Amino acid sequence: MAMPRSSPVTQLLAALGQGDASAREELWSLVYDELHSLAQHQMAREAPGHTLQPTALVHESYLRLMGGDYNAQFANRRHFFAAAAQAMRRIRTDDARRRNRLKRGGGEKPGVLRDTPPTFDQDPAEVLAIDEALNKLKQTRPRAVEVVTLMYFAGLTGDETAEAMELSARTVDREWSFARVWLHRELSRQ
Repeated sequence: MAMPRSSPVTQLLAALGQGDASAREELWSLVYDELHSLAQHQMAREAPGHTLQPTALVHESYLRLMGGDYNAQFANRRHFFAAAAQAMRRIRTDDARRRNRLKRGGGEKPGVLRDTPPTFDQDPAEVLAIDEALNKLKQTRPRAVEVVTLMYFAGLTGDETAEAMELSARTVDREWSFARVWLHRELSRQ
């Protein structure tokens, strides 16, 4: 995933930032397969019968990233894919909120952060609690939140996360371990 600064994605992001409207369509063509693969990986863990599909997740996340603004600013490929993972997290969290309202809670207390991405259709309350806790953690450890977003919400492995964030695998493991302990403690208070 980590590419040199002169990667085609980085070049298109620079052109997009300079107002080149054609770069938006070119970027879409270039990143679509990778975003779709990421979305499929996430959605593979969903319970049967879920309503959110990988293609819809990709399209919605790209629309949120680009909006109507042709001057969207992304520093590089890593920044773009981190933003895409964050957009997917928000979409899935919004979907969990919607389903949780329909379900009216269920009275269960959220569990601990697992090594595998959540199955959103089974426990939207857990996803919402984790999202709220991550917003608190972001104030003091934003890198740990980015690791959790990529591993938990986007479904990347530790090695894939390290590559995407341009960090060592050991640093990612350390941030993941810290975040899991912190989130467990935070979620236990609820």
